[in-house]
Amino acid sequence: MDAGSSSERPSGRTITTRCCIVGGGPAGMMLGYLLGRAGVDVVVLEKHADFFRDFRGDTVHPSTLQVMDELGLIDGFLKLPHQRLQKMDGILGGVPIRIADLSRLKTKYPFIAFMPQWDFLNFLRESGKRYPSLKVMMNADATDLIWSGDSVAGVKAKTPDGPVDIRADLTIGCDGRHSMVRERANLAVEEIGAPMDVLWFRAGKSANENESLFARIDTGKMMVTFDRGDYWQCAYVIAKGQYEAVRAAGLDAFRDNIVGMAPILKSGMADVKTWDDVKLLTVAINRLKRWTLPGLLCIGDAAHAMSPVGGVGVNLAVQDAVATANLLAAKLINGCPPEDVLDAVRLRREFPVRMTQTMQVAVQSNIISAALKPGDRPLKAPLFARIINAVPWLQGVTARFVGLGVRPEHVHSPAAPNP
Repeated sequence: MDAGSSSERPSGRTITTRCCIVGGGPAGMMLGYLLGRAGVDVVVLEKHADFFRDFRGDTVHPSTLQVMDELGLIDGFLKLPHQRLQKMDGILGGVPIRIADLSRLKTKYPFIAFMPQWDFLNFLRESGKRYPSLKVMMNADATDLIWSGDSVAGVKAKTPDGPVDIRADLTIGCDGRHSMVRERANLAVEEIGAPMDVLWFRAGKSANENESLFARIDTGKMMVTFDRGDYWQCAYVIAKGQYEAVRAAGLDAFRDNIVGMAPILKSGMADVKTWDDVKLLTVAINRLKRWTLPGLLCIGDAAHAMSPVGGVGVNLAVQDAVATANLLAAKLINGCPPEDVLDAVRLRREFPVRMTQTMQVAVQSNIISAALKPGDRPLKAPLFARIINAVPWLQGVTARFVGLGVRPEHVHSPAAPNP
């Protein structure tokens, strides 16, 4: 990219920091916390006034719970309202299937915690206030990179108080799959593709409505439901690009399809009053070929967008943040490391990302694509799913892949003396 497009002209007030993190999602807030804990001057920019996004993933897996434990945060974290899932059961082509059993994991927290992501992010922000070197700026919308020659030197942002330049030795893009940072840096994206999109909505739930089913898959239809205590969080899977066709069939037909798959939602679907109550999530799987430039690093969804298969996106982002802090926090005390040192993050995290995306593509190809294919041919569970269902110890293998992931990270970044 031509560095002259937005280089040395100040756009208003200027903040100078060692590290600027763009995006206050799981990767950005966790990395901000870890760098603040290490005594690195760090600014996290979150473009919204709060973390409330109804469509954000809210599955906190054992790998992330372990990280919270290693940081001494787990007790307070688990006091927040949440639900726990150990056995992932589904109905595939009318046949009950157990996909994974997390109770078989030899880990301290053998369950998935369902918690609104805004509670998770608020908890990290509040916990990080003990570190004077960490500053979280809400309502700060990063709009462009600042360049110094061929190196990234920070970002320009819009705030309620006017424009601001954040001058930083290192800029880290944690701003999601539609990352401004990676776009302005002109980093090449390898698109892998996904056959589906997701319609995300809530359905009411009464106290006596309980069901452990996680996924329902049948000919032409697929849905995932999460028991959130006083409501059902639902993900209705549709073929890629079919949202307008679903809308054209009408809201009544949509509700009827849902109830046909999950009769327990019959009364709760009254909460879906208009299409405004249904959010379209466009699914993508991709990854950057290069995660760095001089003065710049991308992690989380900005480096690799994940499919919702397995609900692992939040946890991959947290793992990226932990690895980044492990590799760079001590070095950042003295300034920005050269690009080959920044690239150690990609070298550490690329294999887990590729393996996870490969497994997601396998599930998409062998189960989801077959389920969403039009026609009335009966859907049959693939052989590998039937084997997993029949052999309980294999349910522990799938649980490990979903719950802990490939090469889980542990906190090794330094903790500065308490101020």
